[in-house]
Amino acid sequence: MMTRTFKVLSALLNYPSAELQMAVPELTAALDREALVSRAIRRQLDVLLQEIAAGDLYDLQERYVLLFDRTRSLSLHLFEHVHGESRDRGQAMIDLKALYENGGLHMDAAELPDFLPLFLEFLSTRPRAEAYELLGQPAHIFAALAERLRKRRSAYEALLRALVALAASKPKADAVSVLLAESDPDASDLAALDAAWEDEPVTFGPGAGGGCKDGLIAKVRAGRRPAPGVVAAARSTMPRS
Repeated sequence: MMTRTFKVLSALLNYPSAELQMAVPELTAALDREALVSRAIRRQLDVLLQEIAAGDLYDLQERYVLLFDRTRSLSLHLFEHVHGESRDRGQAMIDLKALYENGGLHMDAAELPDFLPLFLEFLSTRPRAEAYELLGQPAHIFAALAERLRKRRSAYEALLRALVALAASKPKADAVSVLLAESDPDASDLAALDAAWEDEPVTFGPGAGGGCKDGLIAKVRAGRRPAPGVVAAARSTMPRS
């Protein structure tokens, strides 16, 4: 049975679009039906849902880029926080892609398997106990991201808090502390952001360069599973008559 809550959280963590804005009432209804998150987190999620539904789309997209595209410490690519650009990251990508394919989720060639919305999409297709168990493995990453978003007073914090709460294994404090000890520059500090990315050049395929931030953002977004059909996906969560 599909866990639709993961599908909703996946959609909300994708780049904002007009389609996503229109789907907010249906996404909200899907969260209410499953009622998997606590009331406190649910109230926090409502803040984000309302911001997305009522916000200016350009402003929402700009905020998303500043948070998740330009700020390495908030990257939604999970292995960025574990392996960086080490050789281990490549094997981890291969293993995660194999897990998806064995579970029936097939990726496009340009997709990066460690992108959090894609991971959540996969979890939505798994038995709930298995999904919770898999969610526990990167729970320390979610906790660190949630804390960084709290520091920025971002409504996106609620999404990461929800993932920590749903995980079968809770993050160890020392593992979270290690991640939080890493550099976490503000998105407005362009010099610090440049330095953070230049510590370990990021490449996404042969000949990819790391000098231009706009080019980097394009490469990162090219590796994502876009969220077209969000409205249709949300409607699939509605009860059938």
